[in-house]
Amino acid sequence: MRTNLTYHFNKFSIAFLLLLLSVFSIKGQDTIPVKADDTEIQQQLENIAESTENEEADYSDLLDGLLYLKQHPINLNRTTKEELQQLHLLNDIQINNLLTHIEKNGNLISLYEIQGINGFDLQTIRKILPYVYVTDNFTSAHFDLKEMFRNGQHVVILRFGQTIEKQTGFSPIDSTDLFNSPNSRYIGSPQKLYARYRFTYGTNVSWGITGEKDPGELFFKNKQKFKYDWYEKSLKGNQHSGFDFYSAHFFIKNIRFVKALAIGDFQATFGQGLTCWSGLSMGKSTDIMSTKKSAAGLKPYASVDENRFLRGAATTVGFKKLEATAFFSRKKIDANISDTLPDGEIAAISSLQETGYHTTPSEIADKHTLSQTIYGGNVSYKGRRLTMGLTAVEYQLDKDFNRALSYYNQYEFSSKQNFNIGMDYNFIFRNFNFFGEEAMSQSTGKAFVNGVLVSLDPKVSLTVLHRYYDRNYQNLLSNGFAESTTAANEKGTFIGLVAKPANMLTLTTYYDHFEFPWMKYQVNAPSKGNDFVAQINYTPSKKVDMYFKFRQRNKEKNTSNADAIIDYVVPLKQTTYRFNFAFSILPSVKLKSRIEFIEYKLDNAKTESGYLIYQDLSFAKMGKPLSVTLRYALFQTDSYNARIYAYENDVPGSYSIPAYYYRGSRFYIMLDYNLTRKIELWVRYSQTFYDNKNIISEGSLTEINSNSKSEIKAQVSFKF
Repeated sequence: MRTNLTYHFNKFSIAFLLLLLSVFSIKGQDTIPVKADDTEIQQQLENIAESTENEEADYSDLLDGLLYLKQHPINLNRTTKEELQQLHLLNDIQINNLLTHIEKNGNLISLYEIQGINGFDLQTIRKILPYVYVTDNFTSAHFDLKEMFRNGQHVVILRFGQTIEKQTGFSPIDSTDLFNSPNSRYIGSPQKLYARYRFTYGTNVSWGITGEKDPGELFFKNKQKFKYDWYEKSLKGNQHSGFDFYSAHFFIKNIRFVKALAIGDFQATFGQGLTCWSGLSMGKSTDIMSTKKSAAGLKPYASVDENRFLRGAATTVGFKKLEATAFFSRKKIDANISDTLPDGEIAAISSLQETGYHTTPSEIADKHTLSQTIYGGNVSYKGRRLTMGLTAVEYQLDKDFNRALSYYNQYEFSSKQNFNIGMDYNFIFRNFNFFGEEAMSQSTGKAFVNGVLVSLDPKVSLTVLHRYYDRNYQNLLSNGFAESTTAANEKGTFIGLVAKPANMLTLTTYYDHFEFPWMKYQVNAPSKGNDFVAQINYTPSKKVDMYFKFRQRNKEKNTSNADAIIDYVVPLKQTTYRFNFAFSILPSVKLKSRIEFIEYKLDNAKTESGYLIYQDLSFAKMGKPLSVTLRYALFQTDSYNARIYAYENDVPGSYSIPAYYYRGSRFYIMLDYNLTRKIELWVRYSQTFYDNKNIISEGSLTEINSNSKSEIKAQVSFKF
């Protein structure tokens, strides 16, 4: 088997090198690129998966806005600062320069004109092309119900997915073994099901409903696998027919003085995420300008992450440059029960459950055991160059939260109630953009983040960001810039630089130094570290784009020495080298290749290493009904510690960023076919083959007694 793998690797390497050599035969061309460059967005998602160590996270909410704007692009001649900020592709200096140019010189005649605006080089234009257009034909800002239903769009999406190989959690079991271990089998079927209906009218009106069932969850109650009396009692009546999770929303915005009105499920994001940010956000990446968050205020929620949203009602009203927002949310959430009253009523919980899975009796018992109430508001002044806001949030639980305390987590939230207040600012002075937020929690813990974006030259940009988060700053809705997953127990300074010495060359680098003044999980002492990245992008023509990226992260972690009397802290170093190459053979045919190496070293232990090499091939539609995307990858790592994350193309609204580890290959192919002008079908098949394993996910409910794991996914959308 290893001989075969080596043979394939040699063939793959030769093809890869020949492809690289072809670059040098391509002469440079300098025109507006015709296709979008999503490299930076993919890198951001890969970094999030790597930081959270969760390849199954739902990123659809994070990029739902960009997917929507592809279908409803922004008219640059009739746009606002807030609308352009939601692209997450332009910084406030670029936005201000664009709007100032239009004010001084009149409407844009074509997209080519923005090349002459300070800050809009070819790479920037390439990023925003799919989401913007230019026209002098403006639609009316006033409309009635007839116009809305005549010009609005209904979209229905149905999705199916399933792992093909048999998993332990779905295998047969006798009643005695199940009684002794009731959580050793899933209650439902292996299919993952998703359905969504959504109506939109421009960017002003949206309503819809979404439903999802995860693998192992029950869809039809009469199909429940185990129907013993003792088993039914353990489920506590929490199982019903239908999707396990539902989400519904009604949302309107920019209708007279009502800037936004949300009923049902929604998200609220303000400032830099320290006081209130109910969803995901981009973190560190080579797009250094993304260190500054662009808050959307209120927006509809139509994703299937069962935790990062609010459920209730909210509104934003505005008069000239002043805006006021109020929101109220109450929903049931999952939690581990730690204490019950004599009558069986829940008295206290020990931890919150955020997986969203309800596949076994223990998970189902934790389902919706806690009522969460959140309410608050924001008052802000929004000028072209100056924005200031004040945000306050109250957080309440209907049960006592008695966290299982240890030394490292004794300052974390463990109560029934919390209050947070914060003030944020954003100020543009010439080529300087100052921003930040200061916040405080009921525990008297404080959190500060302050930064500046500087356009030193049309070809040089600088970002500096400093954060300081007290160890006792408590906020379950925060999502500030941080090395950790929470904005607490951390201080650090981030410095990033982008230089463009030539139209075809971009140099990006950042250095982030961070410290944790108190202990962390698996770190039994105060610790520190740093993160350094250097990347060179070379784009000699509109057909060729490549980059080389170097990243080294240094942290501290408890020793792995089993003979140690105490878990003392030792250095951990992780280094990655990546070369990524994309080449458009034809407007409809594109190749992308990547080779990546990683080294992982904990203290004086042996260095663990690994590599990933893959080739992508995509055929775009270009007037044809069918497009095809496929990948073949080879990987080998010494252990899970040396895993490598890589973004994969998936059906719209679904994201795949698997971790490659151990030794083997991975393949996927996706077909996109337009059955009619309003009906579109996607089919995706993927398979991971391990050369040195005969059991996958050993010891878990997802265990597969095989050396391969395959998944099929299908999606259809109807527009009317």
